[in-house]
Formats: sequence, structure tokens, C-alpha cells
Amino acid sequence: MWEDEEEREEREGVVIYNFSKLLMTVKLGNLKDPDCVSFLKQNLPQLHLRWSGFRRVRRQVCRRLRARFRKLGLEDFASYRNYLVNNPDEWSVVDACCRVTISRFYRDALVFEQLCQILPTLIQLGQERRDSSIRCWCAGCASGEEVYTLKLIEHFCLSSQTLAFPGRGDLSVSVPLRINNSAGDLTVVAAPSGRASQARTHRRDSRQKLFLPLSILGTDVDEYLLLRARRGCYSPGTLKELPQEWIAQAFDVNQQYCLKSAFQEGTQFERADIRKQMPQGLFHLILCRYLAFTYFEPILQQEILQGIIHRLVPEGILVIGKKESLPFAGKNPLIKLSSLGIYQKQTV
Repeated sequence: MWEDEEEREEREGVVIYNFSKLLMTVKLGNLKDPDCVSFLKQNLPQLHLRWSGFRRVRRQVCRRLRARFRKLGLEDFASYRNYLVNNPDEWSVVDACCRVTISRFYRDALVFEQLCQILPTLIQLGQERRDSSIRCWCAGCASGEEVYTLKLIEHFCLSSQTLAFPGRGDLSVSVPLRINNSAGDLTVVAAPSGRASQARTHRRDSRQKLFLPLSILGTDVDEYLLLRARRGCYSPGTLKELPQEWIAQAFDVNQQYCLKSAFQEGTQFERADIRKQMPQGLFHLILCRYLAFTYFEPILQQEILQGIIHRLVPEGILVIGKKESLPFAGKNPLIKLSSLGIYQKQTV
């Protein structure tokens, strides 16, 4: 998660970030930047962003902004603020500077362990709905690591028909999911009347009866990152949390680790700003982690949450960041399944 990345950056004294098509490496200077902090606090609301989400990542954002106003021949943040007043088109550049794109495979491993347990249930749900695939949407997918992590789980945990996770043993679930929240581990405790027998049958026959393929859509506002996602090639550091046997089977290694074509099938990447548009249709699984519910202001969070709920099938799953929380928006059909940020949409 990005807190770990930020701590590493502070120790090493280097920030590496991507701004549009420019990859820059800059030496950290004064970690306390009151002028930039003041600028962000004053101007983030104009973009429907909130300061609290940027507190830990402000340094990389401040350096992007400083590089921008120096390119314009301006001296400081005060001058840049005045420039924004007279040049409203510049707000789109400020918005681009505020995109935080820390991403890696298998980020928050326990979340994906629980998803490996949940996906067989979603497959059964899809079979009951007579769906042809399990539709998944990764919002804010950056370079595609999250999308491809789901694809790897499909291959190594599902299509093999052995629901075993590396080092974790056999996993089985029933429909619908209920968990022990205090432990943060998924534990089946009940299935609703009328479906209990189906759940028991699923537990007995899951190894023999699975499989619906995953159809995974990744969206992001940054076209440069999407180009990287479609290419599917990564540095070794982004793979460090994946099981080694998965890496050996799924990647070709040259100067980078490139996903074999078989592990890119069933994936799609589209440019979209979740603040303005969302994909059409219903999804069985939506991941919206470390984006809307970290950086966006509460009112916008509520709007996005309603859009997500509208796009979830009944009993579908929403995953947010493990340290994020959903905005209070009155009554909604989501129930919390896990302290790691996993929710299920209740049937009406």
C-alpha cells in the first residue's frame, strides 16, 4: 500500500513518479513545504479532492506542481495561484499533477486471499443468473497490475479446480458470504432459507463444477498508464509479492517481466474518469481501491458509491482499500464482509 512506498521514499531520499509521459527522478529537499501545503488545502476543493487524502503523498504532488510552475516561468506557489485565476484551462494540469499512481501486483495480499475464496461463490452466482462470464471492473487500474492479479488468481486458484492458495491450504465458501469481522477472515456461518441446499451442494461439488471465465475491465484517466497496462510488461519490484511459481509460469523475462499472452486474454482497458463516467452494464465484482474513497471529497464519494452500487449485481462484491471507509449515504444495500474493505450487495 502507498504508506509503505512513502516510507521507503523518505528513507532513500528519492521520489520516482510519472507525470503524463515524463518520468522524473528528483532528490528530496525540505520535507516540510508549507507553501505547497497551503496551495493544496486551498485549491484541492476546486477539483472535488480533499487534503486529508493527500497528506502522505503530498511530496510527489508538490514536486510535480513545482516543476509545472517553473516550466511556466513562475517563481512560487503564490504566482501559480494567480496564474490559475487568469488561466482556467490550467486546472486540468493541476488535476493531472494530483494523480497518485502507486500500483503493484498482489497489493494487500490478504485481500486477494479472501477474493480467491469469494470468486467461486461469484461463479456459482453467475451460473444461477445464466451469465456467460464473471464481469469484473477495476476502477483506477493504473498500469494494470490489479487487473492481471485477478487474471492470475483465475488461472492458479480457479481454473485448476483446486481452490488452494499458496501456503494457505484449501478454501471453501457458501452462498451468501458471512464473515467474522473481528478476525478479518472469511468464515461461513449461514446461507439464507431456500438456498442452503444449493450452498451445501456447492461445497461438495465446487471442485468438479466450476468454471465461468472472468471478464476483467480496467479503467483509468491516464492514457499513458493504460498503454503500459496493455503492453503488460513490468519491473521486478512490482512483482515482489507474487508467489514465485506464478511468476515463473506467467511471465517471460527479458529486461522486464512481460505477461504471456494467455494471461492477458479476457482483459480490457479503457480510458475513463470515474468522476464523469462509469462503464455500462452490471458487474459481479468491482474493485475501487485507493482512489475515490481516499482522494475525493465526501459528496463526490457518495455520488460514485451510488454509481457503483447501481452497477453491482445482487450479491455482487465491492472491494475498497483496507484502510478506506465508505461515505455515509443513508440507507444502502451493502453489508461489510471483511475488515479488509470487502462488501456485498444485499438482495432487495
